[in-house]
Amino acid sequence: MKKNKILITGTSRGIGKALSEYYLNEGHQVWGCSRSESSIKHGSYTHYSLDLMDEKQVLGMFDLMTKSEFDFDVLINNAGKASFNSFMMTPFETVQKVMGLNVNGLFLVSREAAKLMMINKKKGRIVNISSVAAAQSLAGEAIYAASKSAVESLTKTMARELAKSGITVNSLGVSLYKSDLSSDIVCDKLQEVLNKQPLARWAKTSDITHTIDYFISPQSDFITGQSIYLAGIK
Repeated sequence: MKKNKILITGTSRGIGKALSEYYLNEGHQVWGCSRSESSIKHGSYTHYSLDLMDEKQVLGMFDLMTKSEFDFDVLINNAGKASFNSFMMTPFETVQKVMGLNVNGLFLVSREAAKLMMINKKKGRIVNISSVAAAQSLAGEAIYAASKSAVESLTKTMARELAKSGITVNSLGVSLYKSDLSSDIVCDKLQEVLNKQPLARWAKTSDITHTIDYFISPQSDFITGQSIYLAGIK
């Protein structure tokens, strides 16, 4: 695979941190961002701390990237927030935070990234991290699943609008992955999610990177607007 310049959101922990470390080890240049500071120390890594739900801060990050001449090839929208609770018991503040980061934040970053890709490259790759929750309709995941369904809908529309600019947009529905997010789920719920998967095991980092590697490879030039679910759906 050719060496890319990659922007990854939500890199302070979990999947985002794992993706950053993977692509750095593969020789790519990575720009990461999250609300908090990053523990990643690498000569090819740059970190920006911001609130992705704040448009001014997002615009500020892209202005800094432009000044730094970081004309990236790939955007991986990984940052996200989960809520596991009955919709009847979910505070509206939680709804605003989940939708704000998972949908609004992804929209803002994608819009600005697409602008730079169109100006600098006339091509690019956008990969949106979704979840199998979008297709499982499990009790207790109403808001989280709704936000990821919105991500997949955005993926399809973005893919259609950006196709003429040589930019592909796809999403990856991640299954259970051991992180801070999954640690908030009660054991019975974890087993229920696993039982919904044809391949009933936890996702590994390599499961995620292998799929993203395909999405950002030259071999996927003709693939856009697609959503792939790890472990399958039943």
